[in-house]
Amino acid sequence: MKKIVLILAAAAFGMSLSACNTVAGAGKDIERAGETIQGAAKK
Repeated sequence: MKKIVLILAAAAFGMSLSACNTVAGAGKDIERAGETIQGAAKK
């Protein structure tokens, strides 16, 4: 039981560290999509 809890805690910690990069990357992707839509609207 302790082993499972330890593994789950380690996985949650790892995901929380990688979430910063994921959110920043998602923000950049959304920004690029918005710029593409603006460019298409100007045409």
